[in-house]
Amino acid sequence: MPKIDFKKEFKELYTASKNNPMILEVPEINYLMIDGQGDPNTSLEYKQAMEAIFPVSFKVKFISKNEKSQDYVVMPLEGIWWMENMENFNVDDKSNWKWTAMIMQKNIYLSA
Repeated sequence: MPKIDFKKEFKELYTASKNNPMILEVPEINYLMIDGQGDPNTSLEYKQAMEAIFPVSFKVKFISKNEKSQDYVVMPLEGIWWMENMENFNVDDKSNWKWTAMIMQKNIYLSA
């Protein structure tokens, strides 16, 4: 069974140049996501989110492989960071950051 590598399948999304910003068309993609708030370096909520998101992502991968014969590489963690009032966004004070931790998932449909 071939293993799907989304970094290769969506190469344009993962190899964009840091020196040459560009506009990309991003297709509809499934993600496993957890929302939270607080400094990711010190927040218990962020630590618990990391402890949850990776095992669930790997479980979905193994279900896909074993039950659907579709194997894929688990993607790296991605994140979105913001504040209610973005004028107050400060990289030195992350205590009020809101965040979404996310890992791209293969679209699988399981029967009951």
